[in-house]
Amino acid sequence: MNGLAGLRGRVLVHADESEASLSLERDLTAWLRQRIEQAGVAHLALSGGKGPQSLYRMLATDTTYTADHWACTHLWMVDERCVPDPDPHLNFAMIRALLLESIRIPANQVHPMPVLLPDGDHRYESDLRRLLGSTEGGRLDAAVMGMGPDGHTASLFPRTPALHERERWVLFNDGETVLPPRPRMTLTFPVLCAARFLAVLITGAAKHQALLAAAKTPDDVDDHPIAGLRPSHDGQLVWYLDRTAADG
Repeated sequence: MNGLAGLRGRVLVHADESEASLSLERDLTAWLRQRIEQAGVAHLALSGGKGPQSLYRMLATDTTYTADHWACTHLWMVDERCVPDPDPHLNFAMIRALLLESIRIPANQVHPMPVLLPDGDHRYESDLRRLLGSTEGGRLDAAVMGMGPDGHTASLFPRTPALHERERWVLFNDGETVLPPRPRMTLTFPVLCAARFLAVLITGAAKHQALLAAAKTPDDVDDHPIAGLRPSHDGQLVWYLDRTAADG
């Protein structure tokens, strides 16, 4: 655990993946309920991959986050693979199966990425800016992030162009380090780091070395993209780890 002292934000270490996911789920729903009470709406961005699947199953059955809460929630994608629906590689297909099919949320408040359109990144960014602009400060209320064994987060892979974007909120990202299928569409650091609550869920021993490297070199975004998660304004950054991710 001492080796993770270089991580920005708050680090919470749990016994196993289930406890880490449950801890995040409780904090996330409490935060979203609070935002709905304050602003009347909550904007949540979700990641794909295997890491958050237990979390989404928990969200789908959480009785404290009711149909009334979902009616005030907008769901966005953190990133997406450029494949057609219902390709099994599509992040949205996983989220739909584990979460959306079990909750009552208005269809126009669910925002899959238009990855097959040449200008899909511009369209998605336009929608984000338009809808977030109607909320206080124009920021995501929460974003659920993960990390790959190579240190990537979202579809921000090592040594790829999107890592150094400072203006655009959404980009197609490609490069030799991008895992297939490629390219990917991804939110960028400017919009992610502005989120009010930035939650990073990392479990499994396979992630330990990348996490340790990011903690030791927190300014090396090119080789360790996860280090680019730096909360701005008054945002919170919280790491939800299991013991194996924290200790190897």
